[in-house]
Amino acid sequence: MAEERKHYRPSWDDYFMAIAKIIAARGTCDRLYAGAVLVKENRIISTGYNGSPPGLPHCLDIGHLLEDGHCVRTIHGEHNAILQAAVQGGTSTVGSTMYCKYNPCIHCTKYVIAAGIKRVVVGKIYRNESAVQMLKDAGIQVDMYQENPEWNGEVMKIFSEDIPSRSNEGQVKMEGKL
Repeated sequence: MAEERKHYRPSWDDYFMAIAKIIAARGTCDRLYAGAVLVKENRIISTGYNGSPPGLPHCLDIGHLLEDGHCVRTIHGEHNAILQAAVQGGTSTVGSTMYCKYNPCIHCTKYVIAAGIKRVVVGKIYRNESAVQMLKDAGIQVDMYQENPEWNGEVMKIFSEDIPSRSNEGQVKMEGKL
């Protein structure tokens, strides 16, 4: 008899940080694959990753555009998440939470403050810790995401197992297996 696997339900922070990491995989600048998710009342309102403005070539296609050691061809994930909310219209970022794979740079920090975001959850500090202090000085709650080994294991299982489907009898079948 097959062993029944217990379902692990992630916390909101686990859930949204996992999504930020997946979104980062869409990035088109290999200098840093960053992703961000903007959430309001536990609902995703927008996402962003490092990439060129729509319609322009990406670093992966034509190389980096460097200024003072930084690639300026792309828009950062945090900035893209804020811009996506603006492009969609009808969604306010005021009072939202941003989940970031890495802390926002100093420029994105200014955009986060101006957008009225109230909380930022950071996966890892990247380069400039003063940007984190700037968020705190603006009254924004900054939380360092605490990796959850149980959730990380669950994510690995999710991405390695077949996609379950439901039969008419309500029993779970694995695709290709009866």
